[in-house]
Order: sequence, then structure tokens, then C-alpha cells
Amino acid sequence: LFCVLGPQWLPLVGNLPQLKKLSKSLGGQHLALAKLAEEYNTNVLGLKLGNEYVVTVFSYPIVRDVLIGEEYEGRPDNFFLRLRCMGKKRGITCTDGELWSIQRNFVVRHLRNLGFGKKSMETMIRDEISEIVSTLKSHGSDIQINKILSPAVLNILWRLTTGTRLSQKNCQLGELLDLLNLRSKAFDMSGGTLGQHPWLRYVIPEWSGFNLIEKINNKLKNLFMESIRQHHKTWKEGRNDDLIHCFLSEMKQANGNPTSFTDDQLMMICLDLFVAGSQTTSGTLDFAFLMMIMHPEIQSKVQAQIDKHLGNHSILEYSDKYKIPYVEAVLLETQRYRHVVPVGGPRRVLRDTILDGYFIPENTTVLISFYSVHNDKKYWKDPEVFRPERFLDENGLLLSQEKLIPFGLGKRRCLGEALAKNCIFFFFVEIMRKYNVSLLSGCKSPTGMPLPGITLSPENYRAKFTER
Repeated sequence: LFCVLGPQWLPLVGNLPQLKKLSKSLGGQHLALAKLAEEYNTNVLGLKLGNEYVVTVFSYPIVRDVLIGEEYEGRPDNFFLRLRCMGKKRGITCTDGELWSIQRNFVVRHLRNLGFGKKSMETMIRDEISEIVSTLKSHGSDIQINKILSPAVLNILWRLTTGTRLSQKNCQLGELLDLLNLRSKAFDMSGGTLGQHPWLRYVIPEWSGFNLIEKINNKLKNLFMESIRQHHKTWKEGRNDDLIHCFLSEMKQANGNPTSFTDDQLMMICLDLFVAGSQTTSGTLDFAFLMMIMHPEIQSKVQAQIDKHLGNHSILEYSDKYKIPYVEAVLLETQRYRHVVPVGGPRRVLRDTILDGYFIPENTTVLISFYSVHNDKKYWKDPEVFRPERFLDENGLLLSQEKLIPFGLGKRRCLGEALAKNCIFFFFVEIMRKYNVSLLSGCKSPTGMPLPGITLSPENYRAKFTER
């Protein structure tokens, strides 16, 4: 057995200054971690971040072992995650053990009943597409596409969760979008300086980011708790028309006995769903349209296949993706080339274990570099190139690529995978079959390099959508 390779650390701060400096110079924590792994020629990198020992894994076989291994299903119980969860371990994303199992099974079951992966979900998506097309007709000559994609995705989640739809002009919708975006940039997966040195919130609350995070948390809590209060007023036995009513029904069955079904737990589940679902899906679509701008020849192939096999008037169904394999390959390549969650985790090791010949002690934090898996030359040959054809065989049919894992693997696989896949497919295909997209005249050509954060997003660009 060997000690995990990695740079020497400093007293108290560990490798935090080194990681922060490298992240800033390279353009993101995911790039800094990959650079260190390359420097030490390892697929299992060890760092000391403050007083916490953190291991990051890179190669697909090792990443797969972590994602599916029961010994890696825990979540760390540190200040960073408690801050994310507003003081307590609750919700789904940041919990583990019995609480996580009970709550995850509940959410999966009821989201499926409410339409996840069913025709009723396609109807919700079509409603939002109608809104998008209407906006493109009136403002498509000069638009930042994510400004209409993000509200559309969020509204689908809002309908599933609350049973209502928010108007694009609703100030509550705009506020929720702004808060979620701020939140995705305020954290990174290591927890940052504040995560490793919580006492800084007392000394430099503004500089450490604590005041900003508290402000965001309080506003999000108020938004969700107001909807929960309204649902308490309208709940009656047998009413299960949205996730909140379903949760309240489960809560009422406890009859005052101790239960994990509480208002605070429900609030955090709502937040988990919106954080995990809205930023990632709209971000992937944003990158997809940017790729069409940067690669007009690919855009032409996409539209030619849509025109040939779907036309302009047929009602689109998710099963149609098998008729247009090149279009599906473009979407898969977008998720590989610009995976919006470059570092997954953090996981907590539940018992002493061996990983790739290294001894990993219980309670070690493990981060997962999806970025490195999706940019490994061993599997992708030319990962720096946007090339959809890598997902097609010689007959133009889709190839199975097990190394592409945008939604993770195992029991902690993304809850919203079905919704994300449907939204990405429907929004992209419907817009591409109705519009040509190009960079707005006079605007600086985008580089395609992402902006860093827990979730990556494209640099701001303004596009022109012209009816075909």
C-alpha cells in the first residue's frame, strides 16, 4: 500500500493557497486539480485543504469505482456543506445514511408519479417551448439565449414542485434565477477558504463570502417557505398534485411522531432540485447553441437531418432522437466537451478502503474529476476538438460510450436525469428546426472557454436567431 501522491502542504492552511492561485491562473478549480494530478503523475491526488484531507480521482475506472462503491456514498459533515444546507444536514444532495435513503426514494417515486420520464412531462416542456419561440419572434434579432432558457427550465421544476407556473415577467422568477446563479459562483467543491476556516466569518465576514452566502440562503429560504406555507393552507387528504402536497401528505401521516418529513427538510429538497436541475440543464443548452455559432457547418448538418426526418410541422417526441442520430451526437459531444459539472462530490469514505493501491482512511473527502474523464486522450484521442462524429459508427448510427457520464453513476446518480435529457433534446431540436443562430454583428467572437464555478457556464454572448 502507498500514501496518496500530492504536493506538500503548509501548516494550518494546507494546500489552499496553492490551489486557489493555480485555479485563478488556469481558469477554474477543475483545471488546477488536473494540472496537479499531471504534475505528480497520479490518478488519485491527495491534498490538505485547511484541516481536511481531500482526495481527488481522475481516471474513468477509478472514478467509476468511487461512483458505484457503497463505501463512497457518504457526504462530509463540515462547515461548507452545513452552510450550503442553511445550518443542518438535510435535503438529499448533502445527506447520507438512512435520512438520504428515505428522502431520495420518496422524491424519486413521487416525481415519477408526477410525470418524470412520461408524456405529461413532454407536455410541460412543449408549453415552455411555445414561450421561447414567442420570445425569439419578438426579440430574436438580439438576445442572450440563456436569459430565456433558464426561466423555461426553472418553470418546469416549479410546476412539478408547486403545481403552478411563474410568468416570465414575475419578479419572483427573476429573483430565484439570480439567486441560484449567484450561489453557483459563490461555492466551489472544496468549500474554499471559508469552508476550511469557518472562524473567518467572525473576523472578515464580507471578504470571506459569508455575508453573501447568508444573504442568498435567507432569500431562497423565504421564497420556498412561502410556497410551503401556502400549500399547508390548501392541503387536504388525497391531494397529491405536486411534490409539496405529496410531502405534506407524508408529513401528516406521522401524527406528531418523530419523522424526517418536516418543513425544513422539504424546503431543502426544493432547493436541491432547483440547484441541481436548473443551472446544469440551461448551461448545457447555452453551450450547445454557442457551439452552433462557432461551428456553422455542424449547425447546417443538424438542420439538414431534422428537416429530412422530422420536417417542420410534426409534433416532436423524445423517441424521435433515434431518427436523428447526428443531432443526438451533437448534444452528447456538448456534454463531453463542456460538461457543466467539472468536479463532482464531495463524497465521504464510510470505512477504511483501498483505491488504486492507495490506502484511503475512513471519513476522507473524495472529489470526482468529471472534467478529466471527459478529456482523457486515452479514450477520446482529440478531446480538445468539438467532434460529434466520435459518437457515431461508420453508418451514422449512435455508438454506446460508457466513458461519457454527465449524470454520474450508482445510487447517487443525478435525480433529474430524465428531465434534463428531455429538456435538452426538445429545446435544442425545436429551436434548430425553426431558427438559424449566429453571433450578433459587431460582437466579439466568443472563445468558447467556460466561466468557473460549481457549475460552468459560457462567457456572455449575444446571438441572432433568424427564422428559417
